[in-house]
Formats: sequence, C-alpha cells, structure tokens
Amino acid sequence: MHTLRYILLSIFISISFLIQAQKAEVKSPDDKLKVDVELKQGNLFYKVWYTDHLVLEESRLGLKTNLVNYAENLSWEGEELNNLDYTYQQEKIKRYDNHYQANQLICKLKNSDQRPIHIIFQVSNHNIAFRYFLPHTEDPVALVVEEELTSFNFLPEAKGYLSAQSKPMVGWQRTKPSYEEPYQVGQDINTVSPNGNGYTFPALFQSGSEWILISETGVRSLYCGSHLSDPDDEGNYQIAFPNVGENNGFGSTGAAIGLPAYTPWRTITVGQSLKPIVETTIPYDVVEPLYEPSQKYEYGKGTWSWIMWQDGSINYEDQKKYIDLSASLGYEYVLIDNWWDKYIGYDRMEELIQYADSKHVSVFLWYNSNGAWSDAPQTPKHKMKTSIARKKEMKWLQEQGVKGIKVDFFGGDKQETMRLYEDILSDANDYGLMVVFHGATLPRGWERMYSNYVGSEAVLASENLMFSQAFNDIEALNATLYPFIRNAVASMEFGGVVLNKRYNKTNDGGNYRRTTDAFQLATAVLYQNPVQFFALAPNNLEDAPGFAIDFMKEVPTTWDETLLLDGSPGKYCVMGRRSNNKWYICGVNAQKEAINLKLHFPMLAGSEVEFYGDDKQGYSYHKSVQVKKDGLLKFTIQPQGGLIFKQH
Repeated sequence: MHTLRYILLSIFISISFLIQAQKAEVKSPDDKLKVDVELKQGNLFYKVWYTDHLVLEESRLGLKTNLVNYAENLSWEGEELNNLDYTYQQEKIKRYDNHYQANQLICKLKNSDQRPIHIIFQVSNHNIAFRYFLPHTEDPVALVVEEELTSFNFLPEAKGYLSAQSKPMVGWQRTKPSYEEPYQVGQDINTVSPNGNGYTFPALFQSGSEWILISETGVRSLYCGSHLSDPDDEGNYQIAFPNVGENNGFGSTGAAIGLPAYTPWRTITVGQSLKPIVETTIPYDVVEPLYEPSQKYEYGKGTWSWIMWQDGSINYEDQKKYIDLSASLGYEYVLIDNWWDKYIGYDRMEELIQYADSKHVSVFLWYNSNGAWSDAPQTPKHKMKTSIARKKEMKWLQEQGVKGIKVDFFGGDKQETMRLYEDILSDANDYGLMVVFHGATLPRGWERMYSNYVGSEAVLASENLMFSQAFNDIEALNATLYPFIRNAVASMEFGGVVLNKRYNKTNDGGNYRRTTDAFQLATAVLYQNPVQFFALAPNNLEDAPGFAIDFMKEVPTTWDETLLLDGSPGKYCVMGRRSNNKWYICGVNAQKEAINLKLHFPMLAGSEVEFYGDDKQGYSYHKSVQVKKDGLLKFTIQPQGGLIFKQH
C-alpha cells in the first residue's frame, strides 16, 4: 500500500514538474513590465503585462520554413535566465550616452523531429525585444523562413495609430512601397488597412492606460523586412513578410537562412504615458556595429535646391547659389539632386565640387537605386545596383571629395532589397561616403549597425508640401504624429524648415504654407536626423525674419539627450533636446484653437532663455525670457504654430 502510494505520488510530482516546466516568465529590472511564455498542446504563446495590467493577450510564437516546422508540436526543453548590463555611445540618435539593463529569458524548445529552436526575450524598463535562434543541427541547414507566427493580440478596446503598407508597384512610376502612406489616428483595433496589405512599422497603439509601440530592429542582408498583417476580428496582428509583387516580383518573400541563424528583433515599448515611447532607444540597444568607420564622419546641416526650385534648378549656376547659401549660413553641406549628370555633367560637376570646397562646403550627390524595380526615370541610374558599377562610381566620388550620397527609389522589403541597402552602405564606407536613403524602407537599428548611415526618409516628407496644398493643410497634424511614431524608432530625414510663404522659386506662387515661422523653426529640433538638409532658399536671407535665419545658423543636428515634456498624437507635442550643455525646448500645435500650457522645465530653472513664438495673428517673434527658479513656465502655442525656448 505504501509502495503504491509512493509510486502514485512520484508520478504526480513528475507530472506537476512537467506541467510547471511548460511556462516561464521574465520581468524588467523595475518589475513593472512582465512577459509570460507558455507552451500549450505543442504551441507556444506569450502575454505582456505592465503594472499588473494585461497589455497583450495570448499571442502566438513560432516559425515555419520550407523544410522544417518550428511552430507546432513543440516540446519544452528548459529555460535560461541572464542579466544584461552594458553601456554604449552613439552620436547619431536621440541620446549620446546609453545604459542598457535588461533581464534575459531564453526558452529552449524542440519540434517533433528534435530540431531545436530558442526564443530569446530581453526585458528592460518599458521595453521588450525578442527574436528566434535556430541552432546548427544535422541537414538540412539551408532553409527558407516562409512564415513567422509571431503575433500581437490586443485587447478589444485598443486603438491604433497606424500607417498602411502600400500595395507594390503602384503610385508615381510604380515606385511604391516607399513608407509614404498617411497615418490613421485612433482607429478601432480590428480595422483592416485601406490597401488590404497590413500596416508598416512602427505601429502605435493605446490600450486602456497603456501606450504600446511595436516595431523591429536588426534587419540586414540576412533577412527580409517585415510589417504587421491586417488584424483578425479579435484585434490580433501577425508578423507579415513582403508582398510577392515588391521589387517588380523579383526575389523571395521570405528569408533564406543558413543554420545557425538569428531572426531580427521584434520590439515592444510600453508605458502609461507617451514619454517612454518617444524616449526609447531599444532599436539600438540590442544591435551591434557591423563594421568600423573608415574615417570620422562629420554630421551637420545642408541646403538643397530641389525642394523649392525643383528640377529646373539642377544647373551649374543655380547650384552655385545654393553653395553660397550654405556658406552664408555656415552649413557644412549642399545636396545636389536628381539629373545632375545630365544637366551639369561629370566634368562640370568636378568644377562645381571644387567651387564648393573653396567656400568650405562639401557635397552630397543624388542617385537612383533603380535597376529593374520601378519606372522612375531620374538619373544617374544604374550606378548603385551592382558592385562593379557602384565601386567605380564611388571611387570617382572619393577622388572628387564628395562626402555623401542620397540614394532613392528602392523596391520594397524583400531580402533581395535589404542586401542592396547593406551593400551600398558597406561599399560607401570603404570610400568614406555617408549615405541617406529616400523612397526607402524604415531603417531598423541602422544608425548603430552601419557607421556611415545618416538617415532615411520613410515618411510623407517635405516634398509633399510642394506637391499638394492638402498636405500643407495637415502639416501641423503630421508634425504631432511623427515624434510619437516614425521618429521614435529611427532617424527621419524630412527635409523641412520652410521659410518661404509660397512653394515656388520666387516665393509668390504655388501652394500656401499654413504653419508659422516659429512652427518651422521648431521642427528643426522636433525632427531628429544627424544630417539635415533644410528647405531654405537664397531669398530667405532677405525676406525671412533675421531671428529665424540666426536660429537656423546655430541649431544643432546631433543631440546628447531627448525628453518628451508633454503632448498627444495628432494634437500637440512639446519636446526637449540637449546639445552639450544647451537645451532646446520646442513645441507645435495641430489643433484649431490655441493651447495654453503650464509646465516645469527644471533644466531652464533660473536662467534667461531665448523665446520664439507666435502672436494671435500667426506672426512669429523673438524675445528674451527669464525663467523662474522653480522652472515653471506658462505659455501659449497658437493653432498651426510653434515655439522654442533656447538656452544661451
């Protein structure tokens, strides 16, 4: 009897142990953010909690490849917990000194064929990063990831602030997708995207008292870029791979991998305010530099004629005027845009570069990435697609003293295209060239991964102000969305700060600017990118307020610290950025009524600061302001207006 009882008890303990071993949890260092992982009937799920509030309901995990199923009939092999603590410095992002502390959970599983898969969770305060690791095993080791079951299952009351993923090979000259779709603000969680193709990263959600930002980082040539699928009826979004039609139908929609292999990181940022969303550095915390810089790259400001003067300005004399403008402003760079090879030519471009050098201005040159993935006609073409042509061109650029290139019109998010991004960046570094991408995908940790990467468009940027009056009408709205979504996860080369009242060469025709001068100045601080090409024009030296020109001469483009001080997506945003020991506090207002705020700015306490703002008629002005010792300031931001407090 005792023996039978002992056997039954042993069986019960063994079963209990197995049941208990099917789940694990990991918390942030401050214990507020928690991930629960559980294996149920061979399928793996996770949940996310913040301060005991359920943020994500039970959500799937797993991978399916062409030959091996890593998503079903899984068995739990164990787990491992580690503490991570390291620092790094990065000049090109929102904060220079960064300290990453996280608790790591590695869940180890096997499928029915005894093929191992590990899921790695790293949970820091406010941030979750997770990815898959497939260890080396017996053949087959060459696989194609065809589906990632990773999902994000939101509560029914959640709302989304999302940008739709474009259909491929549509739009002007079949150049989409180019991450240039508008944002839908506060939509129901189960809303299907207007294109039926899901939503781009990053994606912002509000669920109860929590804000959640979903994105990915660490994407390079070894994987494809991803986005979110359309939701099911329950508000569940799955990782989606590129549309088969991207890149003109060329290239796999999945990811070709060779074991051992890591997938990119999926990231989740959570907070009960928007402050952790705007201030997150998780896209950079979990990636590493891929190569050393071939030289010290210098970041800064530049002008470009194309935004206000368009294609007709791509000639020798007009470019001299913009070089002179950069020199007058003390800017480091001038960007010469499309068609320069046709309307200026290589020989005269060499002369123009020498002229710029005599003015202590360096040159960025524009290129069309295109090989066979759109009909965009702008030249130079066929210089960046292949390594032979690319290295020949970059050798010439280096010999002429060109400092950077802007490469445009990419074909989508397939692995084939991710290889092209990486190849351009790697080759450009060999020739001492910085790289800006336009008509391009979201950068995913690239500021830290690639030493010569200095920004991407990947947003409805300033060119749309030239193209459409309707875009001018919502410029302030977009400015109160980008800091909370797009610019929260990556540098954003917007090409803004327009001081013309009208969008044409002579400042007397074309679209009307709706926003104030103070608003435009504020965006120089609001939008973060280490190299900024502003939309200033030569006439602004005469027709813009002197204080505006003076401000644009000295505003930095790299920052040591970034703080969200107040704001709400689609309404207003007040942000502080520090460069060395000087704080710049900017604010913009998208609402139809003026907004009156009373905020503490302890960094300005007791000091005299420069103030830029607007009166009720929308005229901008500048004055000195004495901040009280308690740092409390009362101020007003006018409709479609802005403000700046700048330390001396």
